[in-house]
Amino acid sequence: MSRKRQNLVKWITTIVMGAISILFLTPLFWMLSTAAKYEKDVMVYPIQWIPQKWNIVNNFKEVWMDSVPFGWFYLNSLKLAVLTTLLSLIISSMSAFPLAKLQFKGKNLTFGLLLSLMIIPGEATLVPRYLLLKWLHLYNTHSGLILMGMFSIYFTFLLRQFMLSIHTDFIEAAKMDGAGYWRLYWGIMLPLSKPILATVGIIKFIWSWNDYQGPLIFLISRKLYPIPLGLQLFKTEFADNYSLLMMASLSAIVPLFLVFIVLQKQVIQGISLGGVKG
Repeated sequence: MSRKRQNLVKWITTIVMGAISILFLTPLFWMLSTAAKYEKDVMVYPIQWIPQKWNIVNNFKEVWMDSVPFGWFYLNSLKLAVLTTLLSLIISSMSAFPLAKLQFKGKNLTFGLLLSLMIIPGEATLVPRYLLLKWLHLYNTHSGLILMGMFSIYFTFLLRQFMLSIHTDFIEAAKMDGAGYWRLYWGIMLPLSKPILATVGIIKFIWSWNDYQGPLIFLISRKLYPIPLGLQLFKTEFADNYSLLMMASLSAIVPLFLVFIVLQKQVIQGISLGGVKG
């Protein structure tokens, strides 16, 4: 294929992908536009993608300072998402390290049993989890939700597969220098696993932030509600006010964008850890 034809294909591909991206981003554009409008301008036809009259400040104040304690729900979600993500990263990485790099009796059997548990749907364990939290006196607490969310076989599997790609020469060299298991894990494996840790962290944060079923079942007190349940309350009270609903929804997704922006460098980093150069 000639260079001119290659450039033509690249241009066509870029244009097509750009058009598809705009199509998928249209609902987000509409949400941003609606959140900045007066309610009477929301349903105007044709759609005013750029509001002629801006009401973004008043909409923001009504969402955060009205009868629904949106700010409190926000803090609850931050607490749950951050703690669950951090603890999940620690536990999953500590579980993945021996399964990937240490030798012990029953290693393959243990890993096989863990994988077999992945086929059990979360809905099938709702009643046992409810009874367990009641027995531990953690029902209707954030601690109970964090306890359930900090363990993940799926993330252990992902981390283990990534750690397998790290050359064993790193481990052997550290052992010759007298490094123990904790030093191998904390000083060698974790720094080399930053890309997968960032990816797992983003996924876990998004899952925790958007979790609706867990808080709905295991929380009763309104003051403990996270953003998903808070949005439902907000929707009930402001069902006919789309500008406020869109402002609340926009506020709810801001942390997800921030987390991705902060960690995207690690996620897309094209490093090779599969070998050691001589």
